[in-house]
Amino acid sequence: MTVRTGSPVAASRKAAQIHRVDTPWRRSLRRFGRHKAAVLAFAFLLFLLLCALSPGLIAPYDPLAIDMTLRLQPPSLAHLFGTDDFGRDILSRLIYGARISLQVGLVSVAISATFGVLVGILAGYFGGYLDAMLMLIMDVLFAFPAILLAITIMAILGASTVNVMIAVGIVYIPVFARVVRGVTLELRVQDYVDAARSVGTPPASLLWRHILPGTLGALTVQITLSLAFAILAEAALSFLGLGTQPPEPSWGSMLSFGREWIREAPWFSFFPGFAIFITVLCLNLVGDGWRDALDPRL
Repeated sequence: MTVRTGSPVAASRKAAQIHRVDTPWRRSLRRFGRHKAAVLAFAFLLFLLLCALSPGLIAPYDPLAIDMTLRLQPPSLAHLFGTDDFGRDILSRLIYGARISLQVGLVSVAISATFGVLVGILAGYFGGYLDAMLMLIMDVLFAFPAILLAITIMAILGASTVNVMIAVGIVYIPVFARVVRGVTLELRVQDYVDAARSVGTPPASLLWRHILPGTLGALTVQITLSLAFAILAEAALSFLGLGTQPPEPSWGSMLSFGREWIREAPWFSFFPGFAIFITVLCLNLVGDGWRDALDPRL
């Protein structure tokens, strides 16, 4: 049977199709797409991810190749960002350094999110003495300045990229714990949670199937914002000589070595600093855009 385009049957089918396709996730993506600054920032982060995954395809030179005849050369067509005090191409070192910065950011945030979510859900759902004890530990960690606590942990573990991931991951556990605990306190009194509890759903299953999915919105935004803080922390630790060790390129260590030549070769420290600045800015823009997309009231 042929249904005319303008008939009520066709209209109802079209409405049903739109209803099936137009999910909350798609609506959030559309709202995010209207945030132009966030979209541009997200495009830059995708390019940065490409640099981190395939630096050899993008970098024009070997980041470790030393040529003292080219030391401290200003930006030119041959070396767009100039060279450092060992004649190494700064652009190539920035591209390879992106891999370290993103790796540290992603792994450390994964550590923070994993333990922070576990602590936050347990504290928020069960409450009582467990909540008081876990939050007391989180408050003690949160009382220390982030960079000071990271330096203390690095002094215990030693200077290496892996230890930077662990230190930064520990520092930001309280942030995730507080966010998830706050959401859990709201979700545990919802009707669907009470219904699941009344039919005898085990606590582990209830937390996994009913509480955790409700925290993903706030958790996603916090992950995006924490990536920016993690990259800043890695740069600060490398700047102090506690992070990635030479000759491996790291934005923080490049900034540290470049300060010795700030008068003779300002490009040496400017471009690593600008790379940190633009990356952190883009992560914050994406985080703000995603927050607005998940909350249409904003």
